[in-house]
Amino acid sequence: MSARLTPERLITLPAHMRRPAYDRALVQSGIVHIGPGAFHRAHQAQLIDDILETDPRWGIDVIALRSRETINALRAQGGLFTLKRLQEGTQTRVIGSIRRAFGSQEDPEGTMMTLAGPQTRLITLTITEKGYCLAPDGALDLTHRDILHDLAHPAAPRSAPGWLVAALARRRSSGTAAPVILSCDNLEDNGRKLARAVITLAGQTDPGLAGWIEAQVLFPRSMVDSITPASDAAFLHQIEAELGVRDEAAVQREAFTSWVIEVGDAEPLHVLGQAGAVLTHDVEGHALVKLRVLNGAHSALAWTGLAMGHSNVAGAMGDDWLRAETEALIREDILPGLAAPDGLDLQAYAASVLTRFANRSIVHLLSQIAWDSSQKLPVRLLGTVEANLAAGRPVERLSRAIAAWMRFVVRSAREGARLTDPLADELIAEARPCTDDPDSDTTRFLALRSVFSAALAQHPHFRTAVSRGYRDMLDLERGMRPAQS
Repeated sequence: MSARLTPERLITLPAHMRRPAYDRALVQSGIVHIGPGAFHRAHQAQLIDDILETDPRWGIDVIALRSRETINALRAQGGLFTLKRLQEGTQTRVIGSIRRAFGSQEDPEGTMMTLAGPQTRLITLTITEKGYCLAPDGALDLTHRDILHDLAHPAAPRSAPGWLVAALARRRSSGTAAPVILSCDNLEDNGRKLARAVITLAGQTDPGLAGWIEAQVLFPRSMVDSITPASDAAFLHQIEAELGVRDEAAVQREAFTSWVIEVGDAEPLHVLGQAGAVLTHDVEGHALVKLRVLNGAHSALAWTGLAMGHSNVAGAMGDDWLRAETEALIREDILPGLAAPDGLDLQAYAASVLTRFANRSIVHLLSQIAWDSSQKLPVRLLGTVEANLAAGRPVERLSRAIAAWMRFVVRSAREGARLTDPLADELIAEARPCTDDPDSDTTRFLALRSVFSAALAQHPHFRTAVSRGYRDMLDLERGMRPAQS
């Protein structure tokens, strides 16, 4: 096995390999990022790496609230990791923007010090939808077990909102300026929902703190976009062969990347804008297009593709039936309910999404996209369903995608496969009694109020469409292709 990637071994890398073009010893920590998963490392950490070439004030401290695997890998490598951009003529570079890595459970005081310290002017988050502990209506779920813990033990939080409240309380008491807090997750109206969650949690025990947060802390909305496949063993082996050293934190992404941020009068935002982030007053429009077109179609493709025996996105797009289904879903069912933000050409955007899905340089596993589906389904597809029902537009293909998710859960239950989802136990319990009867099986799933609102679940046209879509999915599992709507 090769030696590990470390700062000392940068000089041993192949001469063509791009590496940090600045003195890392001079870098200061100006940003804290919560949730240092592959997306953050492949996307935002690279943009910050570019900034550090001219401005050393914006190094990143990362915090993991749960898993320590990434934290341990980054620590062993002095914060370094490799990024491969997948396109014709792939490009590989070593990123050095991460300075320190903290696990909140093993080092709570270090975590608090970096969140609350005056050097930290920007706090960013990529914790997935479930990390915000929100109820179906988008407000903070005060019955969530982590929120209940944080209310009982505010000085030893578990949730992201809990850590933010505790850090802001320390800043307020010490007279430290408030940071900008920037949600970067695929959550509609993410900045507003995060602000509401943090203020609500603070107000449960300290109304004065809640008022200070509301007056002093900027929570911009944002949208991020770049397909980032999982770093599996084959990819890590490929990186080791290319670099001559082992990198357990290496990541890969497509060449396309976008970071759209709501305009605000704060230096961290201006710095990000100068580095290539798009600053706009219409983040909501950009985010909604991306969430419903790219993310919604991605999830639909994953659930349906898995039912058909496909394993990755590009392979699924090579299936003529599934590609036509995906294109029709986007162009005929999703786009008509969207308004183009800032002059964006929706049809051109749809074409770019389909091209990105078909990129064979990327092996993006459908199983990875299917993680946490109970949290993704409401924000990625159900909003479009509700809008289409209200406007009298079709919901048949959308309903077929929803039925594909139901069948994905049923197959997981029957095969004893691990379901990566915060509602895994509840979903498996609902799936086990399913008998492959479209009406009874879909009725069981539609009764899940943590996923479907009562109004939508009881809508007769929707119920009929989901049941019909479920029957179509049974045919697909048997190798038969239903007629496309």
